[in-house]
Amino acid sequence: MQRNKAQSIKDLVLQFLRMSGLETPLNEHRLIQAWSKVLGPQMSKYTDVEHLFIKNQKLYVHVTSAALRQELSMARSSLVKTLNDQVGSQVITDIIFN
Repeated sequence: MQRNKAQSIKDLVLQFLRMSGLETPLNEHRLIQAWSKVLGPQMSKYTDVEHLFIKNQKLYVHVTSAALRQELSMARSSLVKTLNDQVGSQVITDIIFN
């Protein structure tokens, strides 16, 4: 018996997630989980990880240190790229620090 159009399980799962509308929320969750990994333990302790959220492709981050807020604002574009690379998809286009 010969198989036609065999697909990998990974491709089938991704197709199912897209069709179900679950791919975007899953990627957003993965990006938020990657925040602490990307920043590292020293910097992430000054951000309120429990209140990170994404709205309209913007990641909103509450930073408790003004100096760190300024430093992160200057590195915004590289953080966006690094976080999206961690997820493997373009999830966010900007980061808002407050």
